Amino acid sequence: MTEVELFIPCFIDQLFPDTAFSTLKLLEKAGCSVAYNPDQTCCGQPAYNGGYWDEAKTVGRKFLTDMNSHRYIVSPSASCVGMIKDGYNDLFTNSVEHNTCRTIQQNIFELSEFLVHVLKYEYFGAEMVGRAVYHDSCSALRQCQIREEPRKLLAQVGGLEVVPMKDQETCCGFGGTFAVKFTEISAAMAEQKIQHALDVEAEYIISTDSSCLLQLDAYIQKHNIALKTMHLADVLVQGWANI
Repeated sequence: MTEVELFIPCFIDQLFPDTAFSTLKLLEKAGCSVAYNPDQTCCGQPAYNGGYWDEAKTVGRKFLTDMNSHRYIVSPSASCVGMIKDGYNDLFTNSVEHNTCRTIQQNIFELSEFLVHVLKYEYFGAEMVGRAVYHDSCSALRQCQIREEPRKLLAQVGGLEVVPMKDQETCCGFGGTFAVKFTEISAAMAEQKIQHALDVEAEYIISTDSSCLLQLDAYIQKHNIALKTMHLADVLVQGWANI
């Protein structure tokens, strides 16, 4: 049985707890023994992106302590995984935590890449009737090199038609503090992404990152658009008899 350490980012813990439970259920169904440290908090990405590297290092140091570096670490957030794989190089290279950091960087995976590449498990018996587009988050695509993994998993969902849309690899406009500092540009980018989804008559926008989905859903709700956002993990548990 594969032993896994579950990392639930603060963003998902506070706003999308159902996605955390979906991730747990998927890992267990794929045959994993899952451990979760309730003392875990944040990877430090908000402070890091804001330029507060000393504060980010303090939070990151706690993350390195909270995680078991000798197990696989899996998270339903490509953004946070990307931060640990890349951002931690700036924070912990040649530091006291250097070796622990390198081990964790080798052992941490975003959910879809772990299921597809490590466990070789793609079919979960999910069923969800509808037409959807998949949004490539910047972190998943550019930091973690994740493109086909989510699509392979979605292809196994009974009743779900996933169709391509224009500029599906273009940013949704969230970008952390970008959405706060450049509100008008951010909203215009979200509008464009949503319009591309509507152009192909999609009912759902699916992604690996809840931050992107929050950005898009805010625009959808504000303008009362008939479109829903869903995290990949939540899609893969649809139709289970007991979830």
